[in-house]
Amino acid sequence: MSELSRLAAVLTDPKGFRADQDRQVAAMEFVEKLTFAPADDILEMLRTDFDRRWGLPVWARNLAYRLACLQRPDDPYLLRMAASDLYLHGPDWDHQAEELNRRAARLEAESPDTGPE
Repeated sequence: MSELSRLAAVLTDPKGFRADQDRQVAAMEFVEKLTFAPADDILEMLRTDFDRRWGLPVWARNLAYRLACLQRPDDPYLLRMAASDLYLHGPDWDHQAEELNRRAARLEAESPDTGPE
């Protein structure tokens, strides 16, 4: 388990906090690690979170996908994963999800051999 995945697990464990300050420290440590994490670590953390039934808060998942997509802007599979996650949050994010799907479709049209690694 990567350090990022470990911090995500701490952030999502409701029994792990004795005070609101503990939760704030956990969130700060998670964001600091996420900010500089390579895309592979971010995706591993998201897969682990998915296996735990999406324990991360929406803001954390949105930020994680955003940072991964910035590192891999030409990865249609990742763009579609990010779009699928945005659709989970209701119509407020649908226009961003649709744009990610359009970008993925354009990339696939340009290079049809693209797929999951």
